[in-house]
Amino acid sequence: MKTLQKSGGFAALYLAVAYLVGMVLFLVVLDYPSITDPAQKVALLVEKQMVIFSTNLLMYVFFGVFLIVLSLALYDRLKAGAPAIMQVATVIGIIWAGSLIAGGMVSNAGIAPSVALYATDPAQAALSWQGIETVASGLGNGNGEILGGLWTLLVSLAALRAGALPKGLNILGLLVGAVGIISLIPGLTEVMTGVFGLSQMVWFVWLGIVLLRGYLGETASKPVELAHQGIS
Repeated sequence: MKTLQKSGGFAALYLAVAYLVGMVLFLVVLDYPSITDPAQKVALLVEKQMVIFSTNLLMYVFFGVFLIVLSLALYDRLKAGAPAIMQVATVIGIIWAGSLIAGGMVSNAGIAPSVALYATDPAQAALSWQGIETVASGLGNGNGEILGGLWTLLVSLAALRAGALPKGLNILGLLVGAVGIISLIPGLTEVMTGVFGLSQMVWFVWLGIVLLRGYLGETASKPVELAHQGIS
């Protein structure tokens, strides 16, 4: 259990770092949101294919793997106080992780064929990449963070009931979860998805620190407990 909590703490911190680095790569290095023309997108893909490949690994594939670790750590910590909620939350968390992994892998699988096609038929390559990107975006929750929002909301609700995490962290989690759910509404998706990512990054950092502090506190108390047992 203690090892799982430690792993969950490190996983939460990785997710926060992945958000931050991914945003820098996506918004600054690639400036991807400003590119709307399919021909320009595939041209960028050809020019920056390793950067895009690495970004997909970081923000989707590895993110999903670490999310599974965190989901299991939170289930282990909160199941006694809110078993039903945590069962549902953990299933949603693993589904969310799976969809992110699938989205990243679909996108990366389409890079090489699209780049090869671009050398002979740029127009067809643009159409091909547009189709791949649509599928990958759908799998990666590009149309709203409903899965991430529900997971964060349910985990925070369970933690409030169980009293196993700081109250302020749980309130933040409820707000983050609500933003994720609202991001599903057309017209609000782009803005609310950005708010969700930034606020959940803060939640991940806080959660990771709490999990690691709990683990380190339990580890530090062991020698004291053993000493008392030896004296008695």
